Amino acid sequence: MSHADPHPAPVPTQRLGPGGPEAPVFALGSWNIWDRMSREQRAELMQGAVDAGAGFFDVAYYNMGPHAEASRTDLLFGETVRELGLPRTAYQLCGKLWLWEYPETGFAEQMRVSLDRLGESGGSFDTVVVGDFMGELDVARVVHDVQRQIEAGAFASWGVNNWPASALQRALDVAAAEGLTPPSFAQLKYGLVRRSMAEGSYYGRWFRDGTLALQASDVFEGGMLVGELAPSRKIGADVGGIRERIVAAVPRVHEVAAELGATPAQLGIAFCLANPATANVLFGASSAAQLIDNLGALEVLERVGAERLRACTAEFWLDRDVRADGVWAPEL
Repeated sequence: MSHADPHPAPVPTQRLGPGGPEAPVFALGSWNIWDRMSREQRAELMQGAVDAGAGFFDVAYYNMGPHAEASRTDLLFGETVRELGLPRTAYQLCGKLWLWEYPETGFAEQMRVSLDRLGESGGSFDTVVVGDFMGELDVARVVHDVQRQIEAGAFASWGVNNWPASALQRALDVAAAEGLTPPSFAQLKYGLVRRSMAEGSYYGRWFRDGTLALQASDVFEGGMLVGELAPSRKIGADVGGIRERIVAAVPRVHEVAAELGATPAQLGIAFCLANPATANVLFGASSAAQLIDNLGALEVLERVGAERLRACTAEFWLDRDVRADGVWAPEL
């Protein structure tokens, strides 16, 4: 098995799309993460990420739509930052703007609440993800409202999460026509078993021509690909209904990882980074040991090479028959 050096070289960085921040290739998520750990574990993990150069944190207030959980994960994150005495320059923050209750709950209010809960009142995020909607949406209004928050200093760039391709094209068109800030990246479910959306004809073309960067998320399928076959926590949606096939493929994933001298987590992250479109990989880690193991994906990618990695994992593309335009809306 490949394991990361306890004192690895700093994590490399890439730009998170045109206009986006220069960010480490690893990003740590917060959904059902910080609230599953002890105070000591949170501090060790957060300090370890910062020390490794992977201090990019996706932190949101989960209390809208299907995430109406009144979660405390963001509060705990903020408390740990203060306990560690981390200066704001030591880490980057990616926030969330939810569309579930928009425009009734506007972006200015969402930003105020999120920053207050983090203990960053009057501060800002480095970037944000605008995400999760079904049905109708006034895309032009979203682009204008995002621009207002950029001009107010709440964040400098933005990306999208779970947008149908037609809506994203509309956002790009509005921004170009009116001189507004376009989205610079897309946060998509992407990994060994889910590739159709990121590599398909819609998002794939934007990644290939440099219009957007890819932020890979849910790469472990809620922990299933690394061995947690019956997660006790809430995990992401099963787009396309392929989860049974994923469970069946897990033993083979572990075999291939062992053949390549990697852990399953390292294989999953290295696969994502083998795609030139991937600017960073967003994952949940619940211990410093998991983070150290995940950092080893860089060594796996360098040693095995992108071409061989993709060849060895081709059999795991399980959503080939799932629509690649965003699933939730008609094609362009």
